[in-house]
Amino acid sequence: MNGAGPPYNRMELTERIHCRGHPLVRATHPTTFEVTAEGHLTRQGDCIIGTGADRGPSGLPAEFRRALADDRAVLVTRLSAGGHTVEVRGRGSPRMTLAHPTDLVWRRSSFVCPRTVAILCDRTAATLPRALVAALREGAELVVELRVVTEEEPTPP
Repeated sequence: MNGAGPPYNRMELTERIHCRGHPLVRATHPTTFEVTAEGHLTRQGDCIIGTGADRGPSGLPAEFRRALADDRAVLVTRLSAGGHTVEVRGRGSPRMTLAHPTDLVWRRSSFVCPRTVAILCDRTAATLPRALVAALREGAELVVELRVVTEEEPTPP
């Protein structure tokens, strides 16, 4: 016997969102970053890293939204633009409604609103690689790959 115990039930779902950078991308916000379906950006949007997204949280498939709205959910987000890639890890929450039509927000805190797609994230706009931010400022395409993983401990016999 290898002592590993019974296997966990694991669910993994992946979605991709396509958007673009913008000349006003600053990526200096210390607690969040955001991707929006809106096409415009102002200097005040220091958390926004992508505009013109092909959907917001409410446009994600229902099965994906259900999986993310769970305390066991881990969201691994891969941001790729201009030949640069970074991964961000965060958590789901049953408090998430994922109901906003345009804005997807990743948060370092545990605050949740209809725009929130991940909490307790290990990166914010201010900690993203500056080479990635520079590519976004030049208007590079941004591919946002969202992979939600939920593991459920097996129930004892």
